[in-house]
Amino acid sequence: MLESLFHLWLDPNARWILLGCSLLGLSSGVLGSFAYLRKQSLIGDVLSHAALPGVCVAFMISGSKSILFFLIGAAVAGLLATLSIGWITRYSKIKQDSALGIVLSVFFGVGIVLLTQIQHSSSGNQSGLDKFLFGQAASMVNSDVITMAIISFLLVGICTLFFKEFKLLSFDPGYARGLGFPVAILDHFMMFLIVVAVVVGIQAVGVVLMAALLITPAVAARYWTERLGLMVIFSGLFGAFSGFVGTYLSTMGSNLPTGPLSVLAATILFVFSLLFAPKRGLIMKLIRQSSMKQKIQKDSEFEHYVKAKGVSQVE
Repeated sequence: MLESLFHLWLDPNARWILLGCSLLGLSSGVLGSFAYLRKQSLIGDVLSHAALPGVCVAFMISGSKSILFFLIGAAVAGLLATLSIGWITRYSKIKQDSALGIVLSVFFGVGIVLLTQIQHSSSGNQSGLDKFLFGQAASMVNSDVITMAIISFLLVGICTLFFKEFKLLSFDPGYARGLGFPVAILDHFMMFLIVVAVVVGIQAVGVVLMAALLITPAVAARYWTERLGLMVIFSGLFGAFSGFVGTYLSTMGSNLPTGPLSVLAATILFVFSLLFAPKRGLIMKLIRQSSMKQKIQKDSEFEHYVKAKGVSQVE
């Protein structure tokens, strides 16, 4: 394994993709921690699916696969999706979870229609936008990876800079509002950061699986600690590890997709955390429960022994 990893690192193209996917997993894990704690896991799914029509429109206008134009298109689409959710919940009796499902379905359906239209157009063969559904990391060039790395570092830096504000927003937005923090602006700002993370990872992981890379490392990290700072760090490391493993495994076989493998690696980390985490893991809980039952049984047997001995002494 070490030898194959060494040969992989010697390949310049594979080395760039390995670095880019690892940094993508790092930034996604960090951002996903705040979305998960705010019980907005489905928001990442909605924004990732809503990004597809924005990307398609940006391509139709610009005619090029530029991450900058994709970012602008996806940001506009994400903003429209967020406003649509707010409008539906505010002016109807539909609850937020139903509104999220409606907006996700509508935007993704529009994206599929636009994608089909592009593929049947004169530039469809050159667009390759169908790869954005499930991702194709092998199609990335050095400029794409450099852009991905820069934006990933910026996302992690912004989350570090606004850690206190995001922490208050995640646990007690009412208290944050009382302290004078612009909660609504911070909320939309966090949504925008998620959209940026989605757009950056859309070529490597795809819109369908990007939400899993946002949330799964955060859920896995939650099993290992009770502190937010450590959870964010663990989530980022889990995301980076998932991106690294997904890229490594995809190079070991022919036509193995990097995005799905990265998500599978994150899922394996989640299952391992679910079972073996020291405090919250299911197996550790069973061990503690079994130990507690044995202790209670021994205490009960000791009490019976003491009572029986006391009665025999009296007689």
